[in-house]
Amino acid sequence: VLFQTILHPLCVKYPPSARYRRCFLTELIKKHESTTAEPLDELYDALAAILNEEESTHCYKHYLLPTGECVTLSESVAVISEGTTGLVTWEAALHLAEWALQNPAGFRNRTVLELGSGIGFTGIAICKTCNPKTYVFSDYHHRVLQQLKENICLNGFVLEPEAAQHIQLESGGQEAEGANHQNPKVIVAELEWGSVTEKQLLALQPDVIIAADVVYDPEITGALVGLLQQFSTSRADRKPPEVYIASTVRNPDTYHLFQAQLDKAGIGWQIIPAHSNRVFLCDVQPNETILQLFI
Repeated sequence: VLFQTILHPLCVKYPPSARYRRCFLTELIKKHESTTAEPLDELYDALAAILNEEESTHCYKHYLLPTGECVTLSESVAVISEGTTGLVTWEAALHLAEWALQNPAGFRNRTVLELGSGIGFTGIAICKTCNPKTYVFSDYHHRVLQQLKENICLNGFVLEPEAAQHIQLESGGQEAEGANHQNPKVIVAELEWGSVTEKQLLALQPDVIIAADVVYDPEITGALVGLLQQFSTSRADRKPPEVYIASTVRNPDTYHLFQAQLDKAGIGWQIIPAHSNRVFLCDVQPNETILQLFI
């Protein structure tokens, strides 16, 4: 057990938080001591090593995919740090990724735009399993964008050299036939919903738009709805993108306000039926939902 967890090469190279490893080892030692087996020095040595570590503001988390691959992320140990909540992975990102893994055809060989990507979990999982042609991660907070780029590279993807700071997509952007699922065109874009230019919209031209945990603040839902309206009117004779918004409904009033704003803007919506196949180990939230929007 020890060499498959705390001393696993992946955890040694990219360690989870010291607090998490300490709690895990303490519980493991308790369980071992409750048996009649001889004490294992290795357990106590491992715990002693962790107790001597200094606490860090960042740690690594590893999410195992059904393919056997792993998404490894550098995350903040605090829910709120550097003035943002975007440096940790939230439940709706896991929920959206699980749904995408069960519906890979919706992303295969298509251009995907993710709004509010945070530190990248959903997009990296989709890039590793769903074979998109192009994946555009986007966010606005400078520290989140920096961490996002680091995590994308940490997972073996190469950012477009000129697109890391600016959107450089050509409409249609054809990739070579038979492109490997490990090598989609990956872009990180700084995107502020309230000030997106027409040039940016025409350059993006996504086939699919997704977002997770972006409906949490009444002050930003209006900007989100406005952005989606802009996509509906700048299609350059292309069919409108498919849109999926995943949320953990923490405040029903905020969530209902978002739905009311969609109705007022003439954007149709429907709730995607909940999926039962849990892929990632996490606390199941009973109020997770995915909306499909029709723009």
